[in-house]
Amino acid sequence: MRRAAMSAVEKERVWELWRMGKSLRAVARAVGCGEQQLRRYVWSTGGVRPAPRRRASRCLSIDEREEISRGLARGDSCRQIGAAIGRSHTTVSREVKLNGGRGRYRALNADRDAWQRARRPKPAKLATHGALREVVEEKLELSWSPQQIAAWLSRTYPEREAMRISHETIYLSLFVQSRGALRRELTAQLRRGHTTRRPHGCVLPQGRGQLKDKLMISERPAEADDRAVPGHWEGDLLLGKLPSAIVTLVERSSRFTQLIALPDGRKGPQVRAALVAGIATLPEQLRRSLTWDQGKEMAEHARFTIDSGVQVYFCDPRSPWQRGSSENTNGLLRQYFPRNTDIAVSQAHLDAVAAELNGRPRKTLGWMTPAEKLAELTATA
Repeated sequence: MRRAAMSAVEKERVWELWRMGKSLRAVARAVGCGEQQLRRYVWSTGGVRPAPRRRASRCLSIDEREEISRGLARGDSCRQIGAAIGRSHTTVSREVKLNGGRGRYRALNADRDAWQRARRPKPAKLATHGALREVVEEKLELSWSPQQIAAWLSRTYPEREAMRISHETIYLSLFVQSRGALRRELTAQLRRGHTTRRPHGCVLPQGRGQLKDKLMISERPAEADDRAVPGHWEGDLLLGKLPSAIVTLVERSSRFTQLIALPDGRKGPQVRAALVAGIATLPEQLRRSLTWDQGKEMAEHARFTIDSGVQVYFCDPRSPWQRGSSENTNGLLRQYFPRNTDIAVSQAHLDAVAAELNGRPRKTLGWMTPAEKLAELTATA
């Protein structure tokens, strides 16, 4: 036997558990409904709790409709009923005609029908503005985030309200397909590829090996901490299907990204050689320091410093926030290099990906791109 639709109380419970980070299977068990039924409901909303419906103050209330029903039973005219409830007689006349006339008017039925008729979904802005939709889809295909798109539109079209939109509206237009605005397949261009809004969670960091003769981040120059001087980098390995990996370097002041291929492997000697070659392509003023985690791929850090002239500093164990720019960039790169896939790609391909990242506007840079910011910093250094 098919279960009836969820009640309003059950839906409230669904959103309460979903906000706590429970899986849909666990939510379905707690609410007592089928998992597929629950999935259809959550997916139809894009994982976003629908805003509660409210009755407009200009609309008749159930109490006013009860007074209309009583007045009709007494034989009062519409003008008398309107004066008693503080409404125009034409409002009362329309209400009675719309709900069966004097002989068939019932307050409860009239109120229920009015509540149903009031459902008028507002067309999404992206569904009605073709030029705006084309621009948003073009930027999504370039893997821009909705927040980057919204900020870029605001800067590019400051005088055209029709060409401006919030990032949350873009997300909702992707997740809630009933809006008929953006293609569902564009969700694959989002950083995490989600098709519904997900509750925020956290992953506990883990330590990675021990190194000898290392300088800790507490010894790093103060100019690297305040990001005022360009040339201080954060580095890491982005792992794919073993043994494939790539080196990621992020300049702290500009968030400019450099990617380095590891065709010969990801152990200490190979990483050192690749890093030395990659650092050598940079101007001397951009070769000041490198901050890394305590992974064993940097076992030859001392020799790297001799070969490149760049001092390496290491983060404290289980402290990924000390390389925040690198961690964030690695998250962005997962759009191009998903987990458990072979990422043994050519250096030319990595250069193209880096160029795309460096061409995206960043909120932390005042919506400048990393390439623009780096050019500005090097020009004034």
